[in-house]
Amino acid sequence: MVRTPLTPWERERGERLGALLRAARGERSMVDVAAGAGLSAETLRKIETGRAPTPAFFTVAALAGTLGLSLDEVAALATPPEAEPEAVADAAA
Repeated sequence: MVRTPLTPWERERGERLGALLRAARGERSMVDVAAGAGLSAETLRKIETGRAPTPAFFTVAALAGTLGLSLDEVAALATPPEAEPEAVADAAA
């Protein structure tokens, strides 16, 4: 399967998600947070650094739960402010 290249907006959203997760993790170790979410530390590292800018919904949901974030917070904070409303609605769907 060939993957469609990411748009600049998708890359920016992935970077914002990574920054949000890093900030929410604070002083907690990457290993502890990843284990709490049922992920490998390498998967969390890729998400936090933007190397995996489009993680699966259930991965984001597990991380949000482990970090005490609501999915509404994640969506609002990880979405670039200049994003078009249609793109935000599509991302939320």
